[in-house]
Amino acid sequence: MKKIKDERLILKNLQHIRIAYVVQTLGILLILGYELIQGGLEGMRENPIWLVFMLTTVVYAYVSMSTSVDHEREKRSPKKSLAIGLIVTITIAAGVVVLTAMTPGFAWADGFLIGGILCVCGLVPLVYIYRLRMKRTMELEE
Repeated sequence: MKKIKDERLILKNLQHIRIAYVVQTLGILLILGYELIQGGLEGMRENPIWLVFMLTTVVYAYVSMSTSVDHEREKRSPKKSLAIGLIVTITIAAGVVVLTAMTPGFAWADGFLIGGILCVCGLVPLVYIYRLRMKRTMELEE
């Protein structure tokens, strides 16, 4: 099989892949919707397709992040953006810790667990975008 070198054909191939991805995602959502109606929320989340859908969504989000960093019009300070993101993420996580601990039936340990998970889930994309912006800044300086 020959490697495609014509840019028009490469673009057309990428458009076909995008269409296939949209159709696949709609199919998954329809199957999960059917599971939601039949078995409720727990039945839907027990389906292995739920895991595939979540994994695909996370991978797509990270790929989109790298594309969006490359297309930023104004130069942003990576360190300043990271600092602001850290402050916001830690503030939200602390708020969740307090609100969860104050909820009847939950203890401080539950609040710290949920807040910690939320904090880690916020830090991973922040650090990823920081590294992408630093890499872009280094490339522009060279």
